[in-house]
Amino acid sequence: MQVPDLVDGKPHWLVRPDTIRKLWWGFGVILALTVAAQFVVDVHDYFTVDGWFAFYAIFGFVSCLAMVVFAKVLGMFLKRPDTYYDEH
Repeated sequence: MQVPDLVDGKPHWLVRPDTIRKLWWGFGVILALTVAAQFVVDVHDYFTVDGWFAFYAIFGFVSCLAMVVFAKVLGMFLKRPDTYYDEH
């Protein structure tokens, strides 16, 4: 994969491995803090299930995972062969 260069010859700061690692750590810390905040913040649940500990973090992860799996399965049905444009 070709990494885009800037004028000075260095890769863009968003594609550098150390920046990507720092972003992953940062997002992980933010997620941990939001889950830990449930110890301090009183959660008013509308349904029984949304009052469970870390429900919204788990729900968001499972929803994202379901979207990725659905997209992969849909891609198996909709993809064209690699030589599709060569034949026409």
